[in-house]
Amino acid sequence: MSKHLTHTKDLSKEEILRIFSYAKEYLDEKKRDDLKGKLIINIFFENSTRTRSSFEIAALRLSADVVNLDVARSSTAKGETLFDTAANLDAMGPDAIVVRHNRAGVPKILSKYVNCSIINAGDGAHQHPTQGLLDLFTLLQKWGSLEDKTIAIVGDIRNSRVANSDIELFTRFGAKVILVGPPQFLPKTHLPTTHNLKEAIDQADAVISLRTQTERHANATFASLNDYATNFKITKDLIKDKDIIIMHPGPVHRNIDIADEVLEDERCLVLTQVKNGVAVRAGILKYLIG
Repeated sequence: MSKHLTHTKDLSKEEILRIFSYAKEYLDEKKRDDLKGKLIINIFFENSTRTRSSFEIAALRLSADVVNLDVARSSTAKGETLFDTAANLDAMGPDAIVVRHNRAGVPKILSKYVNCSIINAGDGAHQHPTQGLLDLFTLLQKWGSLEDKTIAIVGDIRNSRVANSDIELFTRFGAKVILVGPPQFLPKTHLPTTHNLKEAIDQADAVISLRTQTERHANATFASLNDYATNFKITKDLIKDKDIIIMHPGPVHRNIDIADEVLEDERCLVLTQVKNGVAVRAGILKYLIG
């Protein structure tokens, strides 16, 4: 039976820590033969620069072969069903298929139709487990433990697969999570919520800012992104000289999600997240198919 990663809950705490022990080794960015002879197919039904290139670099560093399918030009655009696509890909004998789709649940469904490992690179507003894992890894790298830490997640949480994955992992590892945003961006939840960013930052040890997912809104919820930024942009004034970590899954809407001067601040770990993302995704590949 192949192991899959379609949801953060697919991995136990022990499995996550094992993946992180691989990732720590892979931070040196050296070429290895850990996955020599393995084939990984990336199939992205939704645009992605960072996640797709991150998986590709991770696989190549471990000496796997990688095939990227351009779905816009593939048979799915000609009406082939998802299941046909899965069956055809599976017939090519890959060891893992990395899939991103704009519909929630697609990676999970595909996992029932293939013999290889399926890795969810983001499905609708549902889950983005590898982003959640790299965010967790980045915080553990800084703190050693999430126990007694408070993490504020700011922005369009209702539409964010990153938020769902982060919340599940951070709470499982002992952190308190506060959700921050305008009422229409907040989900129904048992977690503490606030519309007041300053109040959240005063309590938080880390802040994760999210991109406003304008493409997932049926109707415009703000007159403009600048209106949103007035209340929810992370600025130097808000963080002052506080001992705090600022993160963002990218791509960052500059001066909407986070002010330029905060992006340049050493407390902002956006580029560290990108570096860690390659190592963590390499660790996930090694764990699932190595």
